[in-house]
Amino acid sequence: MRRPRIAVTTSARSGWRIFPLVALNVRLCGGRAVRWGAGRPADLARVDGLIIGGGDDISPELYGGALHLSARIDPARDALELRLAEEALARDMPVLGICRGAQMINVAAGGTLDQDAYASHGASPRHRTILPRKRVRPRPGTALARIAGPSEMTVNALHSQAVDRVGAGLQVAARDDGGMVQAVEATAARFALGVQWHPEHLFYARRQRALFRALIGAAH
Repeated sequence: MRRPRIAVTTSARSGWRIFPLVALNVRLCGGRAVRWGAGRPADLARVDGLIIGGGDDISPELYGGALHLSARIDPARDALELRLAEEALARDMPVLGICRGAQMINVAAGGTLDQDAYASHGASPRHRTILPRKRVRPRPGTALARIAGPSEMTVNALHSQAVDRVGAGLQVAARDDGGMVQAVEATAARFALGVQWHPEHLFYARRQRALFRALIGAAH
């Protein structure tokens, strides 16, 4: 059976080290990853699915917010990924958002972000590590709960921003101990899921591989 082609968007700064790890997860689950970024050809007609990767903050100009001085943005990447996320949702193309990617899916659906999420959620433990330290709870009845299991899971965390107002056609799929949104998903799509953590670093965990496997399955 042909391996589905999965486009993976990455940061210009860190993509060189992140893309191979995402590509490994895609390959382990039966797909073939191709790297996309600003300045490279990016036509969804050439692929079967999309992963919007992590890294870089999303400019609040995309959702009507004010820019924090500490934000690290890449306008060219913002423009590319916003277009791809909007097109993927409109086409019902399978899409997985990782950290920033989850936020971009929400912005593409008309939602907003909290640029200082831990200030707004003081009860959320602040972890900044690729190791699984943060507890998240999938919401019962969601696609995430069906794919990865309904019980609490321990994941990693590298983010400072998070979903604030949820976009049209999306729902919250998981929160952490302090109530911060940790995953969103489309309510009427083959597969459109964004997780705030980095499952590519947790390829040894069955429940995290299941996210990539579900993407590849939908792309078939």
